[in-house]
Amino acid sequence: MDTAKVKSYLEGLQSRIVDTLTTLDAIAGKPFVSDVWTRPPSIGGGGGVTCILEDGELFERAGVGFSHVFGQGLPPSASAARPELAGRAFEALGVSLVLHPRNPFVPTVHMNVRFFCAIKEGAPPVWWFGGGMDLTPYYGFEEDARHFHQTCRDALAPFGDDRYSKYKKWCDDYFYLKHRNEPRGIGGIFYDDVHTPDFDTCFAMMQSVGDHFLKAYTPIAALRRNLPYGESERAFQAYRRGRYVEFNLVYDRGTLFGLQSGGRAESILMSLPPVVNWRYDWKPEAGSREAALYEKFLVARDWLA
Repeated sequence: MDTAKVKSYLEGLQSRIVDTLTTLDAIAGKPFVSDVWTRPPSIGGGGGVTCILEDGELFERAGVGFSHVFGQGLPPSASAARPELAGRAFEALGVSLVLHPRNPFVPTVHMNVRFFCAIKEGAPPVWWFGGGMDLTPYYGFEEDARHFHQTCRDALAPFGDDRYSKYKKWCDDYFYLKHRNEPRGIGGIFYDDVHTPDFDTCFAMMQSVGDHFLKAYTPIAALRRNLPYGESERAFQAYRRGRYVEFNLVYDRGTLFGLQSGGRAESILMSLPPVVNWRYDWKPEAGSREAALYEKFLVARDWLA
């Protein structure tokens, strides 16, 4: 186990993604703001760097965060899969991002790669990797969904023929709003508690997922960013963003971990969209593009069939 190698990779990944997104947004004078933060030593210490862009040409909000934190006891959200580790001290590193474009035809996207180590005096450390990426369109394009899922499969292909199908299903099941009986978007891949066969293989898979993110998303953003839209499309985008907020605040384990571990609220909640709306019992008009999202995209599908 080499935490220093993981940290070096994650810091480099954040920098590469921020540089690429800065170029993609292309508004002179609107670079990402880099916000360095620390956690109080009284709760374990550590800190991170939150890179945030708001009110850009392409991105209404884009946040790319790196964190490396320590704690005196694993929060419930982190030990849910392994209750025997509850109460152990921990070290956690990760890069997490959420991009909320302005144009409703460009999908929102989320990506996260992370490493945990649970520590107990007199016992060997218990470590594991987690992460994934998922796409949340407001207006669906089948070719975009296929491209995103194909890139996810490419990222996992070196690590076993069954990885993509397993982690796709995990993503479909995880990013699901039970109280709405609908998925958050078209999914992607999601995994957690990965610790076999060995550290080097698991770390290599983290790197492959992280390295494939820009390949999965930037071609879609570039293709859709100039499509014309009006107030009705923006209104639907704001309405669907409400589902994103509901998931992040009710179910998302990363949000819960950050809040339960005494993390920095600004950095944790950068994932929320800047403009959002709710409407009471609203339904899309039959035959509309908005209805097509529900009928063709917010359903369980094998996008690579």
